[in-house]
Amino acid sequence: MKRVAVLLVNWNGWGDTLECLESLFRLEGLSPLVVLCDNASDDNSLARFRDWADGRLNHCILKNGALRTLTFPPVPKPIPWVEYDQTEAERGGGEHDVRFVLIKCDRNLGFAGGNNVGLRYLLARRGFDYVWLLNNDTVVTPSALSAPVTKMESDPVYGICGSTLLRYHAPHRVQARGGGYYCKWIGLPWHLGQLGKSTDLVDERRVERWINYVVGASMFVSTRFIEDIGLLNESYFLFFEEVDWVLRSQGRYRLAYAPASIVYHKVGSSIGTSSNPCKKSLICDWYAVRNRILFTRRFFPEALPTVYISVLTAMIVRLLVGRWKCAGMIWRILCGEMTPPFSERENG
Repeated sequence: MKRVAVLLVNWNGWGDTLECLESLFRLEGLSPLVVLCDNASDDNSLARFRDWADGRLNHCILKNGALRTLTFPPVPKPIPWVEYDQTEAERGGGEHDVRFVLIKCDRNLGFAGGNNVGLRYLLARRGFDYVWLLNNDTVVTPSALSAPVTKMESDPVYGICGSTLLRYHAPHRVQARGGGYYCKWIGLPWHLGQLGKSTDLVDERRVERWINYVVGASMFVSTRFIEDIGLLNESYFLFFEEVDWVLRSQGRYRLAYAPASIVYHKVGSSIGTSSNPCKKSLICDWYAVRNRILFTRRFFPEALPTVYISVLTAMIVRLLVGRWKCAGMIWRILCGEMTPPFSERENG
């Protein structure tokens, strides 16, 4: 049987994370090791996770009653667990026979940094065939893990497999079918199927021909891919890590899609991600725009002129909707200022 680990990163989001954990410990067919990296939260998250695993905290968010059966009633406790600090974890920790590992990161390392701590831990321990990088603001169905395992085992050229991401607050709506298409000329992605319904018929082969990245909310990755290509690029902090990973692997691995891997995603609950410029947080806007330029410089310098025009258009849109602070921030990025207008302690 293949050995699989599930990797979550938490930053001041213990409520969402506990709901995700309740669904993960209901997975069918496999009993993965669940590794949770906490990015130096200041909301007492780690204590909540310990209490939950020991059975002292039966917390259930139930923000969507339609998904109640995926997380309620609570799974039996206690769940054996072990905790490491970042240094211990990156050395592989100690000997243990548990299904739940807590890792306390030294500081807020962002999406890539937090995941990389967990990946170093798993690589140091050896023996894992796959790692499922999963956002903490998700809820999964019982078959969500067995489907990508089957898919990845069907062809060794697959490096990363995506899930069917549905919107947690509108479960009939699709956020993405596995991944999407990134257009280098404007520096923006389009999640495949994002305007569709969960009941729409889908040709997974056609999806795999179109996608050129897997959405980071659910990335099922082979250990061979990680050892070959390397860890996630931490220079972004948030956004563009998954596209960067795929481009670094071009010509060596292909992307897969497992339609039966159903994951409900709350979509940016921790940092205010939104496609609506009126609702985007300052943090979301800053990293999205800065990294759009940094990523283009690294991989597609020939597209910089059109990407700058696209970013300038985004700034004008912010002005038109009265988002003056965001517009000013984008202008400073266009002028070459790459220092965030906030502390990285303020974001996840």
